[in-house]
Order: sequence, then structure tokens, then C-alpha cells
Amino acid sequence: MVTNFSQAEAVELCYKNVNGSCIKTPCSPGPRAILYAVLGFGAVLAVFGNLLVMIAILHFRQVHTPTNFLIASLACADFSVGVTVMPFSTVRSVESCWYFGESYCKSHTCFDTSFCFASLFHLCCISVDRYIAVTDPLTSPTKFTVSVSGICIIFPWFFSVTYSLSIFYTESNEEGIEELVVALTCVGGCQAPLNQNRVLLCFLHFFIPTVTMVFINSKIFLVAKHQARKIESTASQAQSSSESYKERVAKRERKAAKTLGIAMAAFLVSWLPYIIDVLIDAYMNFITPPYVYEILVWCVSYNSATNPLIYAFFYPCVFRKAIKLIISGKVLRSDSSTTNLFSEEAERD
Repeated sequence: MVTNFSQAEAVELCYKNVNGSCIKTPCSPGPRAILYAVLGFGAVLAVFGNLLVMIAILHFRQVHTPTNFLIASLACADFSVGVTVMPFSTVRSVESCWYFGESYCKSHTCFDTSFCFASLFHLCCISVDRYIAVTDPLTSPTKFTVSVSGICIIFPWFFSVTYSLSIFYTESNEEGIEELVVALTCVGGCQAPLNQNRVLLCFLHFFIPTVTMVFINSKIFLVAKHQARKIESTASQAQSSSESYKERVAKRERKAAKTLGIAMAAFLVSWLPYIIDVLIDAYMNFITPPYVYEILVWCVSYNSATNPLIYAFFYPCVFRKAIKLIISGKVLRSDSSTTNLFSEEAERD
């Protein structure tokens, strides 16, 4: 009797003296502090990193291009993940309890799905833009215009938000798995299991644009490789100024395509394990241990923190110069929006 009583006392609840409270997983102070530091750093990086990218693109007129507007919209999606998802997920993951109410639990899940899929579709649209730019760098500005860019921005946002709302606010994700939902429901929990039909639909929404990106980027690298060989073979020959300009444009577009490839690779590394696990889980009676699922979810969330690093360090130095001006406070000057980011003076000023 004493042993059973002590075991009952050892159980820690998310909400003490509340019937139906979730059981809290104990965590010692050391690992808890480390987890808060690591996960909190990801949230801070996602917020401020993407905020810098958005300001850099929207403030400086020299980088007001259709492609950069797409990148700014991608940064907005990742920024939104950092603001509305990651801080609350940090507390839930470390404390193993949800302390933000049932209504925000549903909104949190909806935000997470909407913004993450918006990132995916933005990357797909940017891939199409990069393909046009690399294959025909001189005429691509007439093909991928501001209006086309606007369509590529509106569609991912509209589709992702509509898709997420249709799943979680109609509770269609719970159809056929009502018993599992009841078993998982407790005060202090925030679970949103998907039935097999919704998991399959989610997988297709990931699979189709991902395969499209892989195919397009493969074509981009083949074209870029062909261009590099062609330029190398004519390097020793005299060329006209128009040909020289074409080469410079092609080189710039290939570098941008390389950056996109890095961003896409980071996306795949972050997303593939999670998508595969969710797909297997739905057909194997949800066998994934909770801590493994948390790790996979955070790999997806951390992708929102890596994109600004990729564009800041691998994209043409214009982003780095713009970010330097923002951090130094020089962006507050009245004429800062017209700064020549392509000049050496912009970096030293």
C-alpha cells in the first residue's frame, strides 16, 4: 500500500487538482535549461532573421524585383512561424504540457500547417522563376513580371490557409479515429492527429511540389553547367559588350540558382523525416514515441530559422550589405532607401 501511494504521489500533472489533467513528464533543471536555450534560439532566429530579410527587400528600392518580392513573402511565412508557433511549441516541448488554452491550441496547429505549407509553395514558385532566369537571363524580366510574382505570392497563402482551416476547424482530421482522439484528449494537451485520408492528402501536397522542385532544379543545374562550359570555351576569344553583359547576368542567375538549391536541400532534410513518419504512423496505428515526434516537428520548425541564414550568407552580397545597414542603424537615414547596394561604398559607408 505504501509503495502504491508513493507512486501515485510521484505522478506530476499539468494542472493540479483538475480532473482529466494530462500527466507531465518530469525534466531536471539542466536539460530543461538546455532545451529552452536551443529551442528558444531557433524562435529568435526565425523572428529576427526573417524580419531582417523582409526589411532589406521592402526598404531598399534597388532590390525591388519580382524574385525578391517572392523571397520577402517566403520570409514572412517563416517569420510567422517564429512568432505564432515556435515560442508556444518551446514551452509545450519542454514542459510536456499545453498552457495556452484549447482555442489557441487549434489556432496554433492551423498556423503551423498554413505557414509551413506556404513556405513550401513559395520555394516551388521561386524554383520556376530561377529556371526561367537561368535558361533565358536577358528576357526573363519580361516573363516573370511583378504581376506574375503577385500571383505566385497570393496563391500559396490562399491555398495554405484555406487547406489548414478546412482540416482543423471542420475537425475532418478526426473522422474515423474518434476513439484515438478521446484517448489523447486531456487538460493540458494539444494533439491534432490526422486520419489516413488527411495524411495522404497532406503527403500529396508535400510530394507534388517537392518533386516539381527537384525536377526543375535538376534542369537548372544542367543548364548552368552547359553555360559554364560554353563561357569557358570562349573565354580566350574577343567578345562584344553585349555578350559580356549576358555572361555576367548568367553568372548572377546561376549563383542565385545555387542558393535556391541550398534552400531546397535544407527544406528536404527538415521535412522528409517528418512527412515519412506521419505517413507511416497513420497506417501503423501511431507507433512513433512522443519524444521522436517532437524532434521531427522541431526539425520542420527550424527550417524557418535556416532560410534567412542561407540568403544572408550564400545569396549575392547585396543582402549582407543591406543587413549591415539595418543593424548599424544607417537604415534610418532619410535617403537610405536609395542606397546603392551593389557598390563597394555601400559596404564601407
